[in-house]
Amino acid sequence: MSVQPAMPKSWRMDTKPHKFCPGCGHGLVLKALGMAIDELGIQDRAVFGCDIGCSLLSWDFFNVDSIQTHHGRTTPVITGLKRANPNLIGIAYMGDGGGYAIGSQHLVNAAARNERITAILVNNTQYGMTGGQMAPTTLPGQKTETTPYGRDPEKTGYPVQGPEMVAAITREGSYVARGTIANLNQLKGYIKKALQNQIEGNGFSFVEVLSACPTNWRTNAEETWNMVEKEMPKFFKVGEIKVPGAGKEGQENG
Repeated sequence: MSVQPAMPKSWRMDTKPHKFCPGCGHGLVLKALGMAIDELGIQDRAVFGCDIGCSLLSWDFFNVDSIQTHHGRTTPVITGLKRANPNLIGIAYMGDGGGYAIGSQHLVNAAARNERITAILVNNTQYGMTGGQMAPTTLPGQKTETTPYGRDPEKTGYPVQGPEMVAAITREGSYVARGTIANLNQLKGYIKKALQNQIEGNGFSFVEVLSACPTNWRTNAEETWNMVEKEMPKFFKVGEIKVPGAGKEGQENG
């Protein structure tokens, strides 16, 4: 059995330990991304862009060219860099607010144009940095700072099914998946496939990641893991949703 490195080689060691809250899932997502970068040997070609929100704390995470963008604008910034220099491997990293709220128009249009970039969106079901308000991904009945009695879908709608939406509007050659921090090896595999798809020039690549925010969820370790591993996947199904050359779209849970 292979042993995963404590820190990917593509990480910046002088910025560790990271700045995220204890128990935050961003560190695990970024570890999976770092391992994928290492295994593909693309550190010297990668450009990492991060959004405002909790994701901005990753601006100095990697020893790769990095840029921190305005809120919701990570996708078009990375798109512009990729179009200016197609040899780059463009990585747009964002939270659910940056991708499904203020940046939703950019995500939708980049997917529709089949931009050759890789977008990674971290879904922790609420707005983490601003105090835990309801987000596009807040689950039905979930209590947040702005839904103290639980989210009511009759008043606020249902959570955004981001990967399913992206899969519906992308063309052949796109890669779409939903992973989780509860299965790091699987998540690394999805991110690696998304980056490889960009390397091959096939099309838009998108990975949503189910993640944790115990600070705003106000959960202990057991409750946090139960939320990520058992509750979130009931609504957000984990698996590959669209794979180039597969011949059809289909959920592959596991």
